[in-house]
Amino acid sequence: MQYMLLIYTDDTTEPAPGTAEFGTYMQRYMEFTQEVKDKGLFVAGDALEKVNTATTVRVRKNEVDTTDGPFAETKEVLGGYYLLDCKDLDQAIEYAAKIPAAELGSIEIRPVMVFD
Repeated sequence: MQYMLLIYTDDTTEPAPGTAEFGTYMQRYMEFTQEVKDKGLFVAGDALEKVNTATTVRVRKNEVDTTDGPFAETKEVLGGYYLLDCKDLDQAIEYAAKIPAAELGSIEIRPVMVFD
């Protein structure tokens, strides 16, 4: 079954690019990505641009309304995702706990609905 692992963090808690801590943080991401690829679990995954680049779209009464930024005011924002093909939720939890941002924010796990 496929599980979407959504990575939520507060940008102010992550190491700043260009620092030694950032290099270590990104290395951990590369190692995690290689692990899930080696185990045959990786389907897709990417980091997202900063939240200030987001646009939210709503349609109300056939009118399209766009808003700069995320849909909700919160400190933790969606920063990236992994789509893994795991045998069950327990395995998805095991790998979600290995994502470096789990130590700074949270990882939301959602089963992917398959339409046949």
